Amino acid sequence: MEEIELFLDEAKELMQKAVDHTAAELVKIRAGKAMPNLLDGIYVQYYGSPTPLNQVSSVTTPDARTLAIKPFERNLISEIEKAIINSDLGLAPQNNGEIIILTIPALTEERRVQLVKQAKSECETGKISIRSVRKDTNESLRKLQKEGASEDAIKRAEEQVQKFTDSYSAKIDELLVKKEADIMKV
Repeated sequence: MEEIELFLDEAKELMQKAVDHTAAELVKIRAGKAMPNLLDGIYVQYYGSPTPLNQVSSVTTPDARTLAIKPFERNLISEIEKAIINSDLGLAPQNNGEIIILTIPALTEERRVQLVKQAKSECETGKISIRSVRKDTNESLRKLQKEGASEDAIKRAEEQVQKFTDSYSAKIDELLVKKEADIMKV
């Protein structure tokens, strides 16, 4: 039945979005290495409007523990510094008048454990989203059954939704394993 296929396609798409979102959130958890995407959530006041840092400057990694931020306009240095200080990154910017240097400190064992907990929390949130999609899709399928769809077709569709749920949950588990290894690697 065409409606069942639509529900299944939508469920698959929403579950993939949950996995993608979880992956994006995990990238924001720093693992002791300097990565330009560490600064993705930082916005700078640029002519009165908040603008993503990567749109007003170039961010490079001269070495594994350093980020260099070169603003496209010199007068933005103080705004960029302010934005970094006000962020929850806990980094102290240093500037030489032309570029801002961020030194990423080595992670302590305690901090690594905290970051792993944070990663697990993000992954659990992703799995909750997937289970929520499963629940909503199954409810929609049951409504179709009440409207006259065959019971067998609905059962098969629900089994398919469960397979999607298991598959996408496994993808999130893989993301967590990789991130955990990345964080705990000294």
